[in-house]
Amino acid sequence: MTLAPSLPSRMLAGVPYPLGAAYDGAGTNFAVFSAHAVKVELCLFDPAGRHEIVRYSLPECSNEIWHGYLPGLHAGALYGYRAYGPYRPEDGHRFNPSKLLLDPYARQLHGQVRWTDALYGYRYQSPKGDLSFDRRDSAPAMPKAVVTADAFNWHDDKPPRTPWERTVIYEAHVRGLTMRAEAIHPRLRGTFAGLADPFVIEHLTRLGITAVELLPVHAFLQDRRLVAQGLSNYWGYNTLAFFAPEPRYLADGSPNEMRQAIRQLHAAGIEVILDVVYNHTCEEGETGPTLSFRGLDNASYYRLHAGNHRHLVNDTGCGNTLNLSHPRVIQLVMDSLRYWVQEFHVDGFRFDLGATLGREQHGFDPGAGFFDALMQDPVLAQVKLISEPWDLGPGGYQVGNHPPGMAEWNDRFRDDVRRFWRGDAGKRGAVAGRLLGSADLFNHRRRRAWSSVNFVTAHDGFTLQDLVSYNGKHNLANGEDNRDGSDDNKSSNWGVEGPSRDANIVANRERVKRAVLMTLMFSNGTPMLLGGDEFGRTQQGNNNPYNQDNDISWFDWNLARSDAGQALIEFTRRCIAIRLERPTLRSTRFLNASARTVHGVPDIGWFDESGSEMDHERWHYYEGRLLALRRIAAERREHAGGSDDRVSASLLLLNAYSEDREFVLPAPVMQWHAVIDAAEPWDQPAPAPVRQPHDNRILVAAHSAVLLVADHVQL
Repeated sequence: MTLAPSLPSRMLAGVPYPLGAAYDGAGTNFAVFSAHAVKVELCLFDPAGRHEIVRYSLPECSNEIWHGYLPGLHAGALYGYRAYGPYRPEDGHRFNPSKLLLDPYARQLHGQVRWTDALYGYRYQSPKGDLSFDRRDSAPAMPKAVVTADAFNWHDDKPPRTPWERTVIYEAHVRGLTMRAEAIHPRLRGTFAGLADPFVIEHLTRLGITAVELLPVHAFLQDRRLVAQGLSNYWGYNTLAFFAPEPRYLADGSPNEMRQAIRQLHAAGIEVILDVVYNHTCEEGETGPTLSFRGLDNASYYRLHAGNHRHLVNDTGCGNTLNLSHPRVIQLVMDSLRYWVQEFHVDGFRFDLGATLGREQHGFDPGAGFFDALMQDPVLAQVKLISEPWDLGPGGYQVGNHPPGMAEWNDRFRDDVRRFWRGDAGKRGAVAGRLLGSADLFNHRRRRAWSSVNFVTAHDGFTLQDLVSYNGKHNLANGEDNRDGSDDNKSSNWGVEGPSRDANIVANRERVKRAVLMTLMFSNGTPMLLGGDEFGRTQQGNNNPYNQDNDISWFDWNLARSDAGQALIEFTRRCIAIRLERPTLRSTRFLNASARTVHGVPDIGWFDESGSEMDHERWHYYEGRLLALRRIAAERREHAGGSDDRVSASLLLLNAYSEDREFVLPAPVMQWHAVIDAAEPWDQPAPAPVRQPHDNRILVAAHSAVLLVADHVQL
């Protein structure tokens, strides 16, 4: 059980490090940061979490860390804090000891937030607003932190450590991925146990996926507004606890279930990347609830408006912004990141609104304190780091401006590729830059081409199926009168809004989807595939299903079993396999026409449909929608007789016109053969052979792409 028959009347002094609740087998040390509190109390609860059974004052405060040790308190005990200090919102202080506070370092939660006005530090309905004061106890409505004893047998778990240039990311939601998977036991669907089910792992390995990027799995809050509407915070970008897994994702309630899932994914060669939200918390703006950080030290944890400390800076659009200029806040984030790597063997992180993490008082700074701490950390230097390089604050768009060693989501790739395949004029030059890793954005400070995380679709926006099925968003289910979500989707429905039975429309949509997948997989950089795009998952035109924990968001695995779904899965699998086989499609360095192979031919070459090299006039031909990219690379290959250097070439042909066009292949003539064609009838029982060049020419269908390769190139 959690509590000894009798506990001491007072705590011992304990130590200020580590922060959180540290169980040593004989008792538990508690340490929590607050620079402005005058007293902090530890509250212990009965095993059900309903009744507070004892309260202790933390006896010591060292360097603004309040701490104490309680002999006889064992793993499993439930606890929370109360912090005393000034309630002066105009000075940024919002202490209220009536409010039970969750430990920022809580590693496991018991219970959940039950919405009531008592959760607010002020009288929720008072005409004075947040300048009033509420004395009701919030403990009955609060989850409790659990003292944990981290123990897990990892056996011979070995992180895959897949090189960046061989990484293919699959973005997915733990819950949505398996909620409709009939092959998985109903009790396990929507959990980490479901994620690690052989059904999921076999699907990912069949595709050739090397990493899953999971939407937030830190424990998060269900927003009061959404709960009142009968909706939910499905995506999870509203963190409550940075060290605790979301309880709903644990079928057996134990964090070890997440560890077991990661171990099984590793055994299949698949890395696990977590989407993490350190830019804001779930406490909203100054009129939000008091759940943890606000009650412990509002003025330290959050950025306050200069000259008006009652109000919080809102660079995130979520009401508050964590103060990553404060050393203790940096410590919190760094400790959290290391915890997930060391205790859960996580392989990397994607930082939501990463520009916020680099904000100092003067604005975004690639040399910000947090970035400096992150990039030199010996634990975190071994994992993949990806930033969403923007936020909503001034100067918040920072694509390409993060420190070397970090990869970044590249929305320029998304936008240019969407526009090109929609048939927009004047996009030939833009898509050319994206195909080669967006050197215009990332080729500085010795960064590598993998720094560009290329994507065309992600959780935020249309799926690939919806990208070719809808001209506009259809978000009425979100309860915001279709006002939420982007109005600029750069999509085309190709003839009719929504699903269609017209054979020509369907065929055109399928061809465009395949051309988009080829562009994604055959571009330099790191490809990210939105989960479900490989079999035509739809969100019914909803481009912002953040609150749709239902069939709109959940993967419909029946689609994957359909003829069209199976065909697209196989096409996607082949694209990934070809990428991993061909060094020309995954170069780690930025290529340019001035670099030449050992045979004196440029590493890259751009051509139009006539086989002529692109020149100034051709690049600026506004109606140009045809493009050929030749890449040549040497690679050392190992074989039974030793190793040798081989030179291979690839030629990617793109036709974004609405009519078939013939390409003359550029000089010098090579022994080209086509390995994949977006216009192939993949849903037929016996797909037609891929069209091959004839007389150094090949026909590329409308809205389509063809990849040619040549091996053992002799130049």
